[in-house]
Amino acid sequence: MWLLSFGVLLFCFTHLMPSTAPGIKSGLISRLDENRYKGLFSLTLLISIVCIVFGWRGAAVTYIYQPDPALRHLALGLIALAFLLMVAASRQTRLKRIVRHPQLTGVFLWASAHLLLNGDNRSLVLFGTLAAWSCIEIVTISRREGTWVKSDVPAWSSECVTVVIACVVLAVLIVLHPYFAGMPVLF
Repeated sequence: MWLLSFGVLLFCFTHLMPSTAPGIKSGLISRLDENRYKGLFSLTLLISIVCIVFGWRGAAVTYIYQPDPALRHLALGLIALAFLLMVAASRQTRLKRIVRHPQLTGVFLWASAHLLLNGDNRSLVLFGTLAAWSCIEIVTISRREGTWVKSDVPAWSSECVTVVIACVVLAVLIVLHPYFAGMPVLF
């Protein structure tokens, strides 16, 4: 469990540093230069993801609570909405006029849905920490950026493309989920 915890914390702290400690980030950039900083940032995230994957697979599973089966459909709906928000984060969409941080909000919904579906210790560490991290990140980035400037309203065709991309990504992940998580989504 220590490897999973280390990986999740490394992932969160690496992402939190630019928004909570901009002085450290600018100091690293001035010493390393922009490209080396980005390389170090990416390498740290890669290490954290490897630790998360191996930590997840190697952790002894203990059940903390029994998820309510009645919440399964709600959780699956939250996951679908989460992926729509995560795709919308990188596109011109009306959702960005409603949700200031669509990717982080999507991570929060995705993590929360997994907490509704899983009651084991690994899930609590991974998804609970990522849900908390996304909330902290939303607050710190909003403080750093100040007033929310909303984007222009895009064409409806852009909205349709965003929904199609989200559906394709979700479908691919549903098919691949048993292979990387060891559990089917729909059965």
